[in-house]
Amino acid sequence: MLVLEFVSTVRATRSGLLDTLPDVEGMTEWGRAHAAELGITAGFTATEDLWREVVELRQAVRALLARAVAPGPASSADADRLPGFTESLDLVNAAALAAPLAPRLDWPAGGAPVATSVPAGERAESPRIRAALATSAIELLAGPAREQLRACPAPRCVLYFVKEHSRQEWCSIGCGNRARAARHYHQHKGR
Repeated sequence: MLVLEFVSTVRATRSGLLDTLPDVEGMTEWGRAHAAELGITAGFTATEDLWREVVELRQAVRALLARAVAPGPASSADADRLPGFTESLDLVNAAALAAPLAPRLDWPAGGAPVATSVPAGERAESPRIRAALATSAIELLAGPAREQLRACPAPRCVLYFVKEHSRQEWCSIGCGNRARAARHYHQHKGR
């Protein structure tokens, strides 16, 4: 799912958070790797403005994912760095408008998110990239997979994932192993 790959550009390592979109070069590399999904050429080169706008969009999408997993905890990467819900919803919807036919995410108070389609015009490469990312987020948040969206509870993990099996608790086998090892350590620490 493009949106999960997009928000996973923030990852945890042993030495802290790693942002794979730290600058224009990182954005260029990530864009080229996802060119087909973004509707761009393999020779794509990011601009400073696009990079800033994509990173801002990523935080907005992470804010919406954090709300979607509530009342469970948001990813630990998001605890104090997320924009507000309304601001995030507005940014995602505005970015999606660059698609020829854009999904619009409506999220009524006390209700479930619903996707509707609204007409949108052709845009340049930068808005199209953001539209593809925003559209992927809207499709996840307004679709049936939202009910299975989780923030990985493993120590130091900051990723979101869609739970694909009833027994799946973590985003990866590595996170599951790390969580079990941490639990074992804490259970046997005083012996």
